[in-house]
Amino acid sequence: MNNFLISDIASIDILAFVWFLLCWGGYNWFSSHGQQGQRSLVGASHAYRLQWAKQLLIRENRVADSSLIGNLMSSVSFYANTTIYVIAGLMALWSTLDQTMGLLSELPFARQTARTLWELRLVLLIFVFVFAYFKFTWALREFNLLSIMIGGAPDAKTVAASDHGHETYANKMAAVNSMAGDEFNRGVRSYYFGLAALAWFIQPWLFIGATTLVVVVLYRRDYASPLLKILQPE
Repeated sequence: MNNFLISDIASIDILAFVWFLLCWGGYNWFSSHGQQGQRSLVGASHAYRLQWAKQLLIRENRVADSSLIGNLMSSVSFYANTTIYVIAGLMALWSTLDQTMGLLSELPFARQTARTLWELRLVLLIFVFVFAYFKFTWALREFNLLSIMIGGAPDAKTVAASDHGHETYANKMAAVNSMAGDEFNRGVRSYYFGLAALAWFIQPWLFIGATTLVVVVLYRRDYASPLLKILQPE
């Protein structure tokens, strides 16, 4: 079986597969560690999450805060539910793989490959969206914990600006909020790379190009977008 797999996979396909994993995993690491993470759109938004948490503690009416968390959870739930449908669709595609191979082989620049490679491509896509599903559901759980923290927040009448305990509580709420947002971003980022993986069904060089393009687009949005300039402090 292993010899069959190796003989059916060309070196360019192996290169494209490795390049995809390096770009996907490398960008996730790059955007989440050290100074890089602080300079990104996610890092800049943490200051606003902290300001939100501090304002929450001095408000007597926190209905608006609960509604905001509900909106965030609704967005994450939508993506999680959609991802389940995507995974189910990819699993269903397995039973019609021969027809799909025949259809895509008629496209310009499409390269004829063995069924083994098609199955590997499909496994990669399923893995990408399963990864996204885990990220969305974990973000949803973290937002649930954030809503619990809001429910257990100290009463506004007892909050003093100099109270170190309340400052610590605000920092914890902001940290949980940022962690949930970061997990949600990783899930959305997986969608981008999943779209790039679709190009592998046509041509490995197109797959490499699409993966590279996704990294460029994500970098520009996270580190060089007009929105980041607006969010950065004066």
